[in-house]
Amino acid sequence: MDPDELLKTISSILEELDIPHVITGGFAISVWGQPRFTADIDVVVELVKKNIKPLAKKLLAIDKNVYVDEETMQDALVRESEFNFIHPDTGLKVDFFVTGGGIYDKLKIKRAIAKEMFGQKINFVSPEDLILSKLMWGRESDSFKQWADIKTVLKNKNLKLNMKYIAQWADRHNTLHILNRLLEEIKND
Repeated sequence: MDPDELLKTISSILEELDIPHVITGGFAISVWGQPRFTADIDVVVELVKKNIKPLAKKLLAIDKNVYVDEETMQDALVRESEFNFIHPDTGLKVDFFVTGGGIYDKLKIKRAIAKEMFGQKINFVSPEDLILSKLMWGRESDSFKQWADIKTVLKNKNLKLNMKYIAQWADRHNTLHILNRLLEEIKND
């Protein structure tokens, strides 16, 4: 199993179980910015308690040696945090980020953009919401990788980004100063 095959499988499972979700992280950067290698898949999910058992069952059926823990899934739901799926034979990992019930979390999933990949539609986070997510993740870690990823999306001439939307939410998330710094750096490149 390779990352593309796992992405397709995970997306199919979430669609089948009618779990709202978006693919984010490195795979989304490859869609909206500059492709880069990623050995993991990041998925934002709107999970409810009744979906935990069926999701765990489907994930465990992917292969005999996979790891996912139902108790950790329950904890992630309560804490609005993450749980992992690991395919040890290939080293592939899926990070499931369980959203809270906040307005922005719901909006991010609602604004998902389905892209045809590998013969099926896969829901990706919008480029604007990818930028906003990376701004928030980067603020926490001051990560050069996050800033570089944001710049590749901002520089993509094939995108018509809604900068008003980005600025509005960046202001709400207290990341507008970072966005402005990155935009200035792009101007000076």
